[in-house]
Amino acid sequence: MKKLLLASACAAMSVTAAQADIKVGVLHSTTGTMAISETTLRDVMLMLIEQQNAAGGLLGEQLVPVVVDGASDWPTFAERTRELLTVEEVDVIFCCWTSTSRKAILPVVEELGGIVFYPVQYEGEESSLNVFYTGAAPNQQAIPAVDYFLEELGVESFALLGTDYVYPRTTNRILEQYLLDAGIPQENIFVNYTPFGHSDWSSIVADVVALGETGAQVGVISTINGDANVGFYNELIAQGVTADDIPVVAFSVGEEELSGLDTEPLVGHLAAWNYFMSADTPENEAFIAAWHEFTGDDTRVTNDPMEAHYIGFQMWVAAVEAAGTTEPDAVRAAMYGLQVPNLTGGMAEMLPNHHLTKPVLIGEIRADGQFDIISQTDPVPGDAWTDFLPESSVLVSNWPGLGCGMYNTETETCVQLQSNY
Repeated sequence: MKKLLLASACAAMSVTAAQADIKVGVLHSTTGTMAISETTLRDVMLMLIEQQNAAGGLLGEQLVPVVVDGASDWPTFAERTRELLTVEEVDVIFCCWTSTSRKAILPVVEELGGIVFYPVQYEGEESSLNVFYTGAAPNQQAIPAVDYFLEELGVESFALLGTDYVYPRTTNRILEQYLLDAGIPQENIFVNYTPFGHSDWSSIVADVVALGETGAQVGVISTINGDANVGFYNELIAQGVTADDIPVVAFSVGEEELSGLDTEPLVGHLAAWNYFMSADTPENEAFIAAWHEFTGDDTRVTNDPMEAHYIGFQMWVAAVEAAGTTEPDAVRAAMYGLQVPNLTGGMAEMLPNHHLTKPVLIGEIRADGQFDIISQTDPVPGDAWTDFLPESSVLVSNWPGLGCGMYNTETETCVQLQSNY
């Protein structure tokens, strides 16, 4: 019955939203190749809004979600964003998974002055006045994962496998330079990109296996996104590759993606996130219980981007309450320095560069599709501009202090970010 109510609620969102004073835009792909990851993000937003309304709403009003489908198509994301801001007149948007979809909506949001909360790990190299980045920057996921491979697993040859779009390409450019600086020779770094939805992984996995013919320990850094992960992991199994042979650390594979796989042969492979469902805290226990009650399905898993939406939503609510309005400029001013509990036992703080402090967690896949947390840091401040590319190392973002997201410390000038990537 709960599932039927959820489906009915989604179908009625746009109609009901016309009657609301405070509207929350929810823009995720529920069809297409990214639906495997994004449908859950839509659902968790509906849960959070329902909880807030049950607690009395916000500023004396009930929140009404306006749910639209990005359909795994980047121009569609831009079109739906314009509709949300101009036709539906939403007060905030919780949006997107891929960096391509985020880049697609950015010119629209900046033109129309909206506020977006983006909940997924990404490549950095961006800081917009109109976006709060509640997922991990590279220094909060990718760099620590490479350090784990170098220091704990002794990896000597790296396969950087990604989906062919901005997040994997930029992340791997950062990682490639980081590996070269760490003394890994260029010939020991294999980089490969495949399209969204790619399914034939036989030759690529064979190429990765061949990297170890010299006896060097090989490791895979995976920025593969969406349902292509199913084919990739199934090919590892088909070729008999285990975590002992060639460990894989993934940046876009969590509990949701593993739920459709036979995880027994994947035991020991890794993921780097800032949250895992297996985190043993009272906050996480309550979150999971609420999720299962909302969905009516105690097999539904939680994951890192869900926690990022949880943090972003709590911060937006707190900022609106502090500002006494949903007006974007006032809400933005109230966001800086806000702290809310995360689900792993610490606090998340919103920084002047629109990024969060986040702990870095390394998880090892278990046979039941969950992760054993084998490494966890103290909260790390998100860095909008990487220190490992020369053109970025001189840049800082400080919106309340400098009024700039791309300030060049050498020229002491504010550079205009080109948002039409």
